[in-house]
Amino acid sequence: MNRHLHIVCLDVPWPADYGGAIDMMNRIMMFKRSGIHIHLHYFSYNERGMPNELNQFCETINVYERKKGANSISSKLPYIVSSRINDELISNLKKDNHPILLEGLHCTGILSQLELTNRKVVVRMHNEESIYYRELARAESSFFKKLYFLRESKLIKKYNHQLPDECIYACLSSEDIHVLKEEYHLHHTKFVPIFPTWQKVNGEEGIGCLCLYHGNLSVPENEKAALWLMQNVFIKIRKPLVIAGKKPTKRLRKMAELCQHTCLVADPTETEMNDLIRKAHINVLPCFNKNITGIRLKLLHALFEGRHCVVNEPMVKGTGLEAACHTGTTANAFASIITQLINQPFTNDEIVLRKKLLGDTYDNEKNTRQLIAYLW
Repeated sequence: MNRHLHIVCLDVPWPADYGGAIDMMNRIMMFKRSGIHIHLHYFSYNERGMPNELNQFCETINVYERKKGANSISSKLPYIVSSRINDELISNLKKDNHPILLEGLHCTGILSQLELTNRKVVVRMHNEESIYYRELARAESSFFKKLYFLRESKLIKKYNHQLPDECIYACLSSEDIHVLKEEYHLHHTKFVPIFPTWQKVNGEEGIGCLCLYHGNLSVPENEKAALWLMQNVFIKIRKPLVIAGKKPTKRLRKMAELCQHTCLVADPTETEMNDLIRKAHINVLPCFNKNITGIRLKLLHALFEGRHCVVNEPMVKGTGLEAACHTGTTANAFASIITQLINQPFTNDEIVLRKKLLGDTYDNEKNTRQLIAYLW
């Protein structure tokens, strides 16, 4: 039997160079491997363009322009939703009755114009977006951006109450499921883990040669974490720290230059980043979000490919991966844990534990079968 699936992506999923794109692209590849005929729809609005690499995975590809300016502003709908309501997309989806996978709350503005009674629709919730945007506001230094994020958070919260209960909502974490059920009364919520690129625990036994923090360094939350490590943790213990990631700010570059034991690696390739994670003895990953939503892909990257992992509670809470990490609550606690681990070999027992914790939950083949069961 030929099975066809519409996938509507909030952004072009290639290249898979950030968390959301990695999740979307790996899912597309797994559906293709499972024999699903994919009809891809996505919004193009940035420098990512229209890559030909997607053609090998899809039967058809439709690209839509995201609305800008006055046409996209609504007093009732969040911008991330209103800017993606597209008549051509709705018309294309109505041409048949194939199941639909909507990638992100961003793409759900079209649901009110689709017949949902006899059609399977799954919404992939990448975050609980009202929480996510509130955290963006908290980390943002620009007054106007902070206002925008706060407004968007409030509109998203209001909009979530209007989501139809006929759809299945596939969430990344138990925390997000709890919010959708209890606050928004969406009863068809399911736990579908993120689709990571890594499917095998590759951390090597023994001792590595550095401490590493990695992430998209243009994101205020990640810059804050990197600065905190330099100013509050590694100044105490003077161990070699490498900070690696995309688009570091001038402020971060300058601070790294001033710190004797710190090296900044700007815009590493995927191969270079993976090499750094594997060489590191300790991956140091603090997170300063007060409210938790989704999951941090960099935590999974460190656990699949690296050795010791030192985190704080917001990074690991609700993931089920607490036992595989060393958790500290303060700068002094981080410094103490790093000092204890720096000469402590990474052992086979820890590798076995990670295989147990990660292997079943983040199995892309198993989770693809789960999604297929929801869609057909």
